[in-house]
Amino acid sequence: VGDNVGDVAGLGSDFGESYVSSILASVILAIELFTKKAFNNAGIEKAFGTNVIEKLSYFPIALAGVGLIACVLGVASLLIKKKLSDSPHKELNLATWISAGIAIVGAFGLSYFFFGDIKTDTVDSLNAFKQIEFSCGWVSPAIAAVCGIASGIIVGIIAERYTSADYKHTRRVSAASVEGPALNITQGLALGMRSCVAPCIVLGIAIYASYMVCGMYGVALAALGMLSFVATTVSVDTYGPISDNAGGIAEMSGLDKDVRKITDHLDSVGNTTAAIGKGFAIGSAALAALSMMSSYLFAANPAPYDDFLANVVDKISLNIINPLTLAGAIAGAALPFLFSGMLIDAVAKAARKMVEEVRRQFREIKGLLEGEVLPDYKTCIEISSKGAIKEMRVPAVLAIAVPVACGFIFGAEFVAGLLIGSTLSAIMLAIFTGNAGGAWDNAKKYIETGAIQGHGKGSPAHDAAVVGDTVGDPLKDTVGPCLDIFIKIMSTIALVTVVVFRDNNILSWIESLIK
Repeated sequence: VGDNVGDVAGLGSDFGESYVSSILASVILAIELFTKKAFNNAGIEKAFGTNVIEKLSYFPIALAGVGLIACVLGVASLLIKKKLSDSPHKELNLATWISAGIAIVGAFGLSYFFFGDIKTDTVDSLNAFKQIEFSCGWVSPAIAAVCGIASGIIVGIIAERYTSADYKHTRRVSAASVEGPALNITQGLALGMRSCVAPCIVLGIAIYASYMVCGMYGVALAALGMLSFVATTVSVDTYGPISDNAGGIAEMSGLDKDVRKITDHLDSVGNTTAAIGKGFAIGSAALAALSMMSSYLFAANPAPYDDFLANVVDKISLNIINPLTLAGAIAGAALPFLFSGMLIDAVAKAARKMVEEVRRQFREIKGLLEGEVLPDYKTCIEISSKGAIKEMRVPAVLAIAVPVACGFIFGAEFVAGLLIGSTLSAIMLAIFTGNAGGAWDNAKKYIETGAIQGHGKGSPAHDAAVVGDTVGDPLKDTVGPCLDIFIKIMSTIALVTVVVFRDNNILSWIESLIK
C-alpha cells in the first residue's frame, strides 16, 4: 500500500505539478516579456506578424503535446519487442532515450513550424530576433528545450551512478557494512553529499545555456523540455513499486527462494529507477521554480510599456548584497531544513505507533507468531494513513504561510531572497537525501545477493545494512519528494500574492513614518 501511495501517486502528482507549472511559466513569461516588447515595435510586427504573442504562447503547449506523443511511442517500443534482454535496466533506459530522442526531433519541428517562415535576410528581421532574445534565430526555442532534455538525462545518469549496485559508490557502502552500522551510515552520508555536486553543475549549465539562446523564456522552455517525456519517466519509475510489491507477495505466499531472488534483482533496479526519477523531479522543480521566480519579479516590479525595454534587465535582477534580500535568502535557506525535520519527526512518530500496534497484535492474537492466523492489516494501514495526514498539516501551512507572512511584513524584496535561498537549499538537500537513501537500500540488496563473500543475508553485515536502509527510507521516500513540492508551492503562492504585498507591507509603512 505504501509503495503504491508514495512511489506511484506521490511521484505522479509531483511531476504533474512541475509539468503544469512549467507550461504556465512559459506562457506567462511569453506574455510579460514579449507583449510589452512588441508594443509599437514595427520591426517585430513586420518580421513575426501581429500574432507573434500567440505563437510564443502556443509553442510551450504544442511542445507538451509533442512530448506526450513521444512518450506513447517510447513506451510502445518496449511493449512491442518480441524478446527482451536479461537487463531490465537497459530496456527501461532504452524506452526513456527513445522518448527523449523523439521529443528532441519534435522540438526542432515545432520551432520551424512556428518561427521558421520568418526571413532573416533584412536588418529589421535580424533586429526583431534580437529584440525577443532569440540569439540563434528560429531554432532558439528548440535549443532551449534540448538543454532541458539533455540535463534531465544527464542528471538521471548521475543518479544511477551513485545509487546502483553496479557501480563502486554503492558497493563501498556495502563493504562498510561489514564493519558495522556506524560505518554504513557514515559512508552513505559521504556518498549523498558528494552526489550533489555533478547534478548542480549540470543544472547550472542548462540554465545558463537556455538563457543565452532564448532569455528567461528559454529557461522556462528548458524546464518544460526536461518534462516533455514525463509520462515515460513516470512509467519507468512506477516499475520500482510494482517489483517491490511482487517481491512482498512472493515472500508472503511462501514461494521458492529463486522467485524471491528474481524479484530482489528487479526491486534493486527499481530503486535505481526511483533515484533517477527523483533526480528528474528535483531538476524540473528547480527550473520550474526559477521560471516562476522570474514571473514573480515581473509582478513585483510593474513598469509601463514605454520604458519596459530600458528596465527589463533591472526588473528581473536582484541586488544580492541588499540587506533585505540577503536576510530573506538566509531565512529561505533554513526553511527546507525545518521542513525536512518536521517530516522526519512525523515518520518517527507514525513508526512508533506502528511498532506498538504490531507488538499488541503479537501479544493478543493467538497463533499469529506461529503463522496460523492473519494479522490485522487494516489497523496498521489506518495508523500510517491518519499519521501522514495529521502530521502534514503544519508543514503544509509552513509552505503557504511563510511567503505570505514575510511579504506583508518585509515586502517583495525579502520574499524574492526567501525564494532564492529556499530553492538553492532544497535542491542540495533533495539530491542528497534521494541518492543517499537509494544507495543504502541497494547496498543492503547487494549484500543479500551474496556478492560479499561470507556476509550474506542474516549476517552482521546485513543487519548493519538494514539499519542504513531504515535510516534512508524516510530520507528518499519522504524528505526528497516533499522538498520538490515545497519550493514549487512557495513560488506559486508568492507569485499569486505579490500584487497585494508589494505596496502594502509593514516595513514600507514604518519607513514612510520615519521619513
